[in-house]
Amino acid sequence: MDRRVLFATLILLAGGATGVGVALFAFVGIDDGAVDAEVVWETEPVGGDDGSGTVVATMDGDPIVVQSTTADGERVVRATAVGGDVAWRTPLSAIATGDAAGGDDDSGEDDDSGGGAGSGTGGGPPGISGLVSDTLGGDSVVAFTTESGSLVVLDATDGSTRFAVDVGGSGATRPAVGDVDADGDAEVAAAATDGAVVTVDADGDPVFETTVDGGIDRRPLIADFETEDGGEAPRGVAVATVGDDGATIRLLDASGDERWTATPAVTPLTWTAVDAPDGPVLALGGTSGNLQTVDLADGSGRFEVGLQDLPVTVGDAGPGRIYVGGAGSVWAVDLRDGEVAWKQQYGGETRVNAPGVADVRGTGEPGPVAVNRGGEVLVLNANGEAIAQGDVGGAVVYAGPLFADATGDGTDEVLVVTDDGRVVALDD
Repeated sequence: MDRRVLFATLILLAGGATGVGVALFAFVGIDDGAVDAEVVWETEPVGGDDGSGTVVATMDGDPIVVQSTTADGERVVRATAVGGDVAWRTPLSAIATGDAAGGDDDSGEDDDSGGGAGSGTGGGPPGISGLVSDTLGGDSVVAFTTESGSLVVLDATDGSTRFAVDVGGSGATRPAVGDVDADGDAEVAAAATDGAVVTVDADGDPVFETTVDGGIDRRPLIADFETEDGGEAPRGVAVATVGDDGATIRLLDASGDERWTATPAVTPLTWTAVDAPDGPVLALGGTSGNLQTVDLADGSGRFEVGLQDLPVTVGDAGPGRIYVGGAGSVWAVDLRDGEVAWKQQYGGETRVNAPGVADVRGTGEPGPVAVNRGGEVLVLNANGEAIAQGDVGGAVVYAGPLFADATGDGTDEVLVVTDDGRVVALDD
């Protein structure tokens, strides 16, 4: 099948800012022969979840989709097994008392009241942050913070409370999991909106507590990379504060002390920690449409590249590249020098959420997967060529794709969570 590939030289400007990259890249057209992805299962809508905080975790080796929902007027964390059966429900009241989660019976049916995952609007119950799934002490867990300021970690097997600790201020920013102190075991870091930062170990015991100047409304990051020779790269908890004078980034060590403080050139709408070829960096998707990387070693700027004049969202990284979503476009940006390897356009000017990376074809070569706000899905290879496309029925989607083996064939399918809490699995 012929591929329609148009090559163009584009000068990328960043609103007159200096030091912004100029890139030569390939504009990749969507091949008419791309496979149409099919819906293989979907759940009913569920109240209280706008999709932005949903994660995939593991229960006894099988994938589950974990959402923040509402039921009987209160906030509930719910796990759904692939196929649609509810595996467990844990209401916040059970977390507060240390009780076990609800089971998979018909009690506590989720209703359609309340706002999104981080919302307590509309007279509904208080919200929680987006969820994080990871491994803690060898166990699959789900972590989040509450608006009242608690960091909560649930066992993904049954939804029981592993621990709940006080962050020291109002919460509802997504926590992070990683090995902060290089002891081989993961920790959990959470931040409060007033600047409090708390890191605890796998049992919920304090590792450090500190407070930084400025309000925190971006999620903290844990950087725990190793060098190619097995050595230790700079690691710690990264926090971003935004004030009238712009953004400030800090990297805190395992004692909560500042390794460095930096003022980035962009105001980060989204950010992530990435193991780049020249050493780990923080990648910032700016409100101005620029992407900037900051050296994890000392906070110095690596590169800045202008992608468009609208906000961009950083997603997952592949070998040597990071994938970025914006208005109607996905970019693959080289992590060494900021050059754009390719740009793929789809969905008109509809905003593209943070791209993910997965091997949905089972070829051993993972590629980017993008979902836009209109629910249109595009599966790409590493060269930016579309290999599959589909949609979830014209729904609004705020989150990037999730991945799980929904058919039992040994390869991942694309999961999309719509703004009404519906989970849709697509297979090409």
